[in-house]
Amino acid sequence: MPTVLIVDDEAHIREVVQYALEREGFTVRCAADGHEALRQAESGGVDLVVLDILMPELDGLEVCRRLRARGPIPIIFLSSRGEEVDRIVGLELGGDDYVAKPFSPRELATRVKAVLRRAAVGAASVVPQATVATAAVTPAKAEVLRHGRVEVDLPCFEVRVDGRKVDLTVTEFRVLHALLERPGRVLTRSQLIDRARSDDYHITERTIDTHIRRIRAKLRPFGVDPITTVHGLGYKASDPE
Repeated sequence: MPTVLIVDDEAHIREVVQYALEREGFTVRCAADGHEALRQAESGGVDLVVLDILMPELDGLEVCRRLRARGPIPIIFLSSRGEEVDRIVGLELGGDDYVAKPFSPRELATRVKAVLRRAAVGAASVVPQATVATAAVTPAKAEVLRHGRVEVDLPCFEVRVDGRKVDLTVTEFRVLHALLERPGRVLTRSQLIDRARSDDYHITERTIDTHIRRIRAKLRPFGVDPITTVHGLGYKASDPE
């Protein structure tokens, strides 16, 4: 079973989450602060991190930044901060989901399963439909989409620009893939929500905008923007360069 790292400075929270996840069959490791979390993540073997935001010395947002600098790993923020602005900040930093305290341990276990399932689906070998092969997006092989300089590799769960890897979260990957496999077609925020989550993963139309901003920000250093905003409707793939 996947290994989940729980990071929280409150021992009671760690115990509750550990019990809930172990009941579902997960292997669980715990860290009481951000420094210990980074050490454990660096040692390897962690498939997902449940990360508290409000911790002394090194808070969850900084831990997330450092984890993201090292490579992609699914992150679920766990915090007493429940305002939408805080959820958006967490997502913009690279979080895949956000659960506010007080929370249901059972719901958190469901969220963990959903995020891991999306990661597995993104990494799985997927054969695109024949309609994907168009002038704007053509597969270099059956499982790779090309859009100008942007390449979406489904089996490797990677996005590359001119051969250079771009680190996207699971949700960002699925949003970008949904747009590029339908060149010229406008997808509403609701349609993107359906493509970016499983049935038990909660995401709003506003956070779709946040994911789009994050995708663009990560592609901007490469000088590409494959997404066009269609005001009042949603988003579509830009004309390939």
